[in-house]
Amino acid sequence: MNSPSPSSLPALPRASAWPLLRALFKQPARVSAGLIQASYRLDRLDIDHVRRYSNAFGYPPGAVPLTYLYLLAQRAQLATMLDRAIPFRIVGLIHVANSLTMHCEVRLEAPLTLVTTLSMPEPRPNGAVECLLETNATDGEQLVFTCTSRYLIKRGQRTRRTAPSPIVAPMGKADEQWVVQADAGRRYAALSGDWNPIHLWAWSARLMGMKQPIIHGMHTVAMACSLRQRSTGQVPVTIDCHFLSTVPLRSMVSLSLSEASDPAAFAVICRQRVAVEGTMGFI
Repeated sequence: MNSPSPSSLPALPRASAWPLLRALFKQPARVSAGLIQASYRLDRLDIDHVRRYSNAFGYPPGAVPLTYLYLLAQRAQLATMLDRAIPFRIVGLIHVANSLTMHCEVRLEAPLTLVTTLSMPEPRPNGAVECLLETNATDGEQLVFTCTSRYLIKRGQRTRRTAPSPIVAPMGKADEQWVVQADAGRRYAALSGDWNPIHLWAWSARLMGMKQPIIHGMHTVAMACSLRQRSTGQVPVTIDCHFLSTVPLRSMVSLSLSEASDPAAFAVICRQRVAVEGTMGFI
């Protein structure tokens, strides 16, 4: 793929609370129906940051974990929405799906060019409106990773009001379990730069209309990938997942994974409901 010259690109913004503060004040604008694109450069990965991320989730030292790459894509995607005219507010977006593919080994010293494209699919039949953000990262020689994030902008109409029934893990016995600690949201925010108040404290979550604080969806995915890698030695190189229900802080969470297919289907269960489901691919 053809990438812009890195020397002419703006630097990828650092992970901090500042972009989220900017997002609070960014107003939607009228834009054409075409694609929106932005490109950024990253001169090199922060080795210390990679190490702290790996330690936080228990990944083996040395290599860059697949889920770490989401942090880079997330920064590029947020910067794209802040730097371009978009027809919706950033605050209030709901992360509903994500896919990540590592196409080759990530070299810590190699500069990366991250190109993000934002598109607006046609509204769903029930009126739901979504946007897609696809980030492709190259190191000057080859495509390194791809990340596609889907966000819900506007909820669709419900056809009927029924109380949700518990959902039993579709693959039977849990392979792994963990507890989401009370401060997990703040610790992950410090790593990722995602300081959304719904993840931090009970009072800040309530200010945003949540009954209780919930953990970031990609924190759950990172835990699932790390536990799988530690228990089997298999290294995740692809993930394709949907976020179906929330995971409150202090919750017990379990991972079920079926190797009947390739990539392997998985489900993360919290409070008898599927919180995340999708597939993992390994090497």
